[in-house]
Amino acid sequence: MKKAHQITKLGLSLIFLLLPTLFFGQKDIPTNLAKYMQAQVDVNNFSGTVIVTKNGSILLKKAYGLADYEWNIKNTVDTKFQLASVTKQFTATAILQLVENGKLSLDDKLSKFFPDYPKADSVTIHMLLSHSSGLGLGFKELALTTISADSAYNEIKKIPYEFEPGTKSEYSNIGYYLLGKIIEKVSGEKYVVYLKKNIFEKVGMKNTGVSNNDSIISKKAKVYHITEKGYVHNPYINWTFNIGHDGTYSTVEDLALWDQALYGTTILSADMKKRMFTSYNNQGYGYGLMINPFYNHGHQLIAHDGGFFGTMTSFNRFTDDKIFVTVLSNNESPSYIIAYSLSAIALQKDVELPYKHHQVKADITQYDKYIGKYGEIEIFKNGEKLFYNSLEMELLPESKTKFFRADNNDRTVEFIQNKSGIYNSIILTKGGVKEIIMKNNL
Repeated sequence: MKKAHQITKLGLSLIFLLLPTLFFGQKDIPTNLAKYMQAQVDVNNFSGTVIVTKNGSILLKKAYGLADYEWNIKNTVDTKFQLASVTKQFTATAILQLVENGKLSLDDKLSKFFPDYPKADSVTIHMLLSHSSGLGLGFKELALTTISADSAYNEIKKIPYEFEPGTKSEYSNIGYYLLGKIIEKVSGEKYVVYLKKNIFEKVGMKNTGVSNNDSIISKKAKVYHITEKGYVHNPYINWTFNIGHDGTYSTVEDLALWDQALYGTTILSADMKKRMFTSYNNQGYGYGLMINPFYNHGHQLIAHDGGFFGTMTSFNRFTDDKIFVTVLSNNESPSYIIAYSLSAIALQKDVELPYKHHQVKADITQYDKYIGKYGEIEIFKNGEKLFYNSLEMELLPESKTKFFRADNNDRTVEFIQNKSGIYNSIILTKGGVKEIIMKNNL
């Protein structure tokens, strides 16, 4: 699942604007990482596992919450979690291995493997890897059925293209589903077998594999997602065909091994890694990874997030700083925001601890003074309510000038006056990281 989060340069001068009861500095990184995560547990009910390393040394490795709500079984650092779209990097790695071994080419057409697929002569392996094929986002409803793998393929190929192949870039799960099938065709092995032999075993990832609907997997967390009635079990997911873009499970310890392996050439040559870690468009799409996405704190970042119902994951490699941050959750905790905050702490930036937001009575007479565009953020009014970019993101007041997003209490907006009394900027807080954004056209 793709999430674009526009982050501008941090306003370091904000240090003097923060409430000291909610703010901590960065003198002791491991302690501050632990404090932040404990606040996520206490305030936001985080459930999952976290690892933060620098130069291969562990700054934080800890499990929180429950792997099984019914039996009150706690998560441990070796609990296995579904990875959702973090899977894509393993699919891309397998494809590049096959390229390196001369078994396929990045310029090969989809028609070479699936001649019956619509527009297959116009789609290349490169397009599938870099999300420029025009194929759609996904097939969520189909994945919740008991349909067979062959029948699923026949249904998926009916899904229309979003745009002409190669003309632009949009995130595509279907493209990676097809890449998973291409791996099987070219290697002559099942996707799960190929990944195990050529990636997981070579790296030493003993607790990583590909899900199916039959096997009993020890220490694998159950997954829960949030409804109006509270937490419920994840629905049935058909892992028979839901692979390539999704399907793998792992632990934070195994993913730390994978991070270290990516600095070497055991799995991929330097040339293949360069191809994998290149951004091929203005959205930062590499092969199975995002290259310097919006939330990179100004540091070189190779990353990918994932989410499917209660599974939420975030994989982040700050390659110049040799910092690795991964967050895996089984109860729909926003791992991408938590990883963003942990990364900021590891990079010795200033972070506000999570806290409970309490709505106060709004002073709607002030709303007209707040509305406008601040960078890429639009604040607008509809009736007697204030909104952030869309009607799905209402801003709720916690003070006269400070608001929190109703859909996400890890984000707040505070409106700031200049000396003339005009509200000309906002303090945007995401996951405890603050920045100043000026109002446009002032």
